[in-house]
Amino acid sequence: MPDETPHEDRPEPASGEGPRAAGRRVPAPAPPADDGDPAGPASGGGSPDDEQAPAAGEAEDDEATAPSGALRPEEIEEPVGERDPATGAPVSLPAPLPAAEQVTPEPGAPDPAHDVEQRKREAGVDHLFPFGRPGQPLGRAHPFVFGFTAALGVITAWMLVKAATNAKSVIVMIIVAMFLAVGLNPAVERLRRFGLPRGAAVATVFLIVILFFAGFVASLVQPVSEQVTELRHNIPEYVQQLQDNRTLADWDKRYGLLERAEKAVNSDGFQKGLTDTATGIGKVAINGIFQTITILILTLYFLSSLPQIKTFFYKLAPRTRRARVALLGDEILDRIGGYVAGQFTIAFIAGVCSYIFLSILGVKYALALALIVAVTDLIPLIGATIGAVIVCLVAFITGNTTDLIACVIFYVIYQQVENYVVYPRVMKRTVDVQPAVTIVAALVGAALLGVVGALLAIPTAAAISLLIREVVMPRQETL
Repeated sequence: MPDETPHEDRPEPASGEGPRAAGRRVPAPAPPADDGDPAGPASGGGSPDDEQAPAAGEAEDDEATAPSGALRPEEIEEPVGERDPATGAPVSLPAPLPAAEQVTPEPGAPDPAHDVEQRKREAGVDHLFPFGRPGQPLGRAHPFVFGFTAALGVITAWMLVKAATNAKSVIVMIIVAMFLAVGLNPAVERLRRFGLPRGAAVATVFLIVILFFAGFVASLVQPVSEQVTELRHNIPEYVQQLQDNRTLADWDKRYGLLERAEKAVNSDGFQKGLTDTATGIGKVAINGIFQTITILILTLYFLSSLPQIKTFFYKLAPRTRRARVALLGDEILDRIGGYVAGQFTIAFIAGVCSYIFLSILGVKYALALALIVAVTDLIPLIGATIGAVIVCLVAFITGNTTDLIACVIFYVIYQQVENYVVYPRVMKRTVDVQPAVTIVAALVGAALLGVVGALLAIPTAAAISLLIREVVMPRQETL
């Protein structure tokens, strides 16, 4: 039946349907036909209202449907114009250009590059757009936008790589300082267990490091100065021996060696090359001293603020995973500290054994040579061999062939003991890295960063192996 409820009693249209509901009329559903009464309600004895209801429905149907019986298009109210966000007043926007005014170039039309009027017609110039209507904006998939964005990304990446390359020395110093700070932290923590505050413990450990470097330099100053003085006093004797040598005298008569040597020494190129070499050695020495002092200062700062640095990096992890990240981070730092402590232990043993052997053999500068062996033994794989070669050469120069043979035998035996007895036992307790992984990591690190890379490679390999075992492998088991 049609709705006979008065207009004022009808419910308000739901929110969101106001304009659409007001602008259209939906035909009322027709009542179902009665099979027993073909005439429908008109033949019954209903009330007059019931007889007038179909007429009202037919009127509505006439308004809502087309003559063909299809529904008429919805009548939607015109949208409200744009409003100024500052004042709220309506803003009249320019009407869109009619399609008839958009001029498309015809085959015989003049070229807009030469004809000004044709240029204005094709561009759609009017009082609102004196230079023509703008075209469609460039989308992200446009070749120009994509190419520009890609080129900008490549330029940014290249600048970052170049900046990292230029600051390579500074980055290496920071990494070495952090490495030393992490390695010395176990000693600081051990002193704190005895009741010392962290500041006092850091000062004590750093003072020991400074004393070690000072002792190493002082032990090298005396033999170097003595050798330079001895060489200066013996130069006339060496020249006389060269002159008295019959073989050299014969070569000089045949080839004029002394004359050629004199010309080479007095030439400008030799003097310039000698000056450049001396300048280069001086620069290397000053740069080495500066880098050493910088690394020591950075190590002191990192060592004193290591707990705050760890906390800062742990807070970068999500809160739900922060506890596990902190546990893994503490284990990695402990392994790095254990590696540094193990390397210092092995180097200390090598230095003590070398000092005892050289003192018994009577080789000059036993303390300086022992310190050289200890320092070079910190370098993985080849450090012990370098120290042994230096000691054997000095023993041969300052002694005789017997000293050389004794040093060679001693260091060959000692390196076997160190490689197969001392090193595995110490590193197994601290780093827990397979020997093959150690060798590969040291080779890769030396190829990338030289001696510094070889020093940092083994603890880095230990950290990576820990992450693989504790993170990657358990995740693979759940897939």
